[in-house]
Amino acid sequence: MSPEGAGSFFRSRWQGEVPIDRLFWRDMLLVGTGISIASSVVALILLGLKMPLGLVLAVHFAPVPYNIFLTIAVWRTAEKSGAKASLMLLGSALWLIATVVI
Repeated sequence: MSPEGAGSFFRSRWQGEVPIDRLFWRDMLLVGTGISIASSVVALILLGLKMPLGLVLAVHFAPVPYNIFLTIAVWRTAEKSGAKASLMLLGSALWLIATVVI
């Protein structure tokens, strides 16, 4: 992805230009969860290799800022969406808690 592409990706989600369904289901639940799982797996491997705990924790929690961004983007987009958006608000909050805790 080009630098303009990355900026466009974040900007379009922040400004609520992406449909709430795509933002919630694909970007947050599918991609965000995949990134969080991959990060946790790498952190467990590093822990098994007896790497410093600070490095393990840094790798494990690296996706948290991205996950927070996605959750806020869902909230911002839900303000412009219909009734089902309230369920997505709750789902995104629970998802954020789960990705940080697990």
